[in-house]
Amino acid sequence: MLVQDLYLQTTRDGVSCRRTFLRDVAMGAAGLSTLSWIDAARVQADELRKRGMACILLFHNGGPSQYETFDPKPGTEAGGPTKTINTVIPGIQFGEDWPQMANQLGDITLIRSMTAKEGNHVRAQYLMHTGFAPSAAVKYPNFGSSVAQALGEPQFDLPHFVNIGGAGPGSAGGPFGAGYLPVAYSPFVVDDPNRMPTNTELPAGVDVARFQRRLGLVETVEHDFARRGAGELVAENRGLIESAARLVTSPRRKVFDVSQEKDNLRDRYGRTPFGQACLLARRLVETGVTFVEIANSAQGAETRLGWDCHQNNFDEHHRLAAINDPAYSTLIADLKDRGMLDKTLVVWMGEFGRTPSINPRVGRDHYPQAFTVALAGAGLKRGFVLGSTDKDGHEVAERPVKVQDLFATIYRALGIDPQRENMAGTRPVKIIEGGEVVKEIFA
Repeated sequence: MLVQDLYLQTTRDGVSCRRTFLRDVAMGAAGLSTLSWIDAARVQADELRKRGMACILLFHNGGPSQYETFDPKPGTEAGGPTKTINTVIPGIQFGEDWPQMANQLGDITLIRSMTAKEGNHVRAQYLMHTGFAPSAAVKYPNFGSSVAQALGEPQFDLPHFVNIGGAGPGSAGGPFGAGYLPVAYSPFVVDDPNRMPTNTELPAGVDVARFQRRLGLVETVEHDFARRGAGELVAENRGLIESAARLVTSPRRKVFDVSQEKDNLRDRYGRTPFGQACLLARRLVETGVTFVEIANSAQGAETRLGWDCHQNNFDEHHRLAAINDPAYSTLIADLKDRGMLDKTLVVWMGEFGRTPSINPRVGRDHYPQAFTVALAGAGLKRGFVLGSTDKDGHEVAERPVKVQDLFATIYRALGIDPQRENMAGTRPVKIIEGGEVVKEIFA
């Protein structure tokens, strides 16, 4: 296989689409009545894709502290030694290590009232990637896979879902994948944003014509296998091979080469793996990729356990913020300057927050009861802060937002009906269960 990392998961149960009507598709009831449900679903999918929406997820494995980032509590025991700075929004302060983000808050929606129940890394990361608690009955897809399926152009010659940085702490060896969705919507992993993806070039001496002949031989071999009852497996594998072939022969493959960008812009993002990952994410969505996740490990080996700061919390957050502050703020500004922010949703989050108490190792422990998520773009209000925690940050004091609410809101911002259903084998499953759209944050 020329693209060994293109998709990380094996063939699963076949998936077929069932009838899901978006509330905002501009079609009358009379028109719908003349269409089969398959035709209607196809029209709806085409309408979504025409909007050209995309999502960039900055996922911080380990759980960043809300106290040292975007919900500090100065002057309290819980707040610790962290100093604060003013933002462009009167009355809203950030931790002192985020000066560029403080100036960028006018383009961001901040949710300070997230609340959940999962305090274990693996379970919480699963929840924050799928919207569901882990289950033995159903392997839920990464929401990037769900977004890619809903919005991605089927014949697009780049992967629908790109993960930059790969595995992070507690992620069971790799990014969460497509679950019950087809393998085509699994993440394509780019380990190093400063290098072209491995195994995406034709072998020496093999031109496109010769490559196509080789693919024809594979198809011949698979034909007999399909006739013996393996048609579904062959179709899935064929889709994977065709996607890989499109990437290998695509002139757009050069989008992965961030060295084509101007030096001053690369400097603004930061010449760190995370900074260059954010730059690559912008290049990818600009080229038509639907979903990009930047994993914590894209910040480089020096991040060790990422944001899981059970010890030396304040020094570690100071160091990590120096990497993240310029990268995150430049990403938002760059998207805005290019007229892309209204079509791109940028999500900044981890799996939970950190405790109000400071432990004997000068660290903070896991705390899902109250934490912060930041959103930007895709028609959301700018310079808006939703919810609050109490004086010490122990509890959500105003407008609690559950994880399911967050996912319903993300889907709605991208134009995807939160009530959309897919088939997991023979069972219809909603892309999110029980969440309510947070209407206050929409412009």
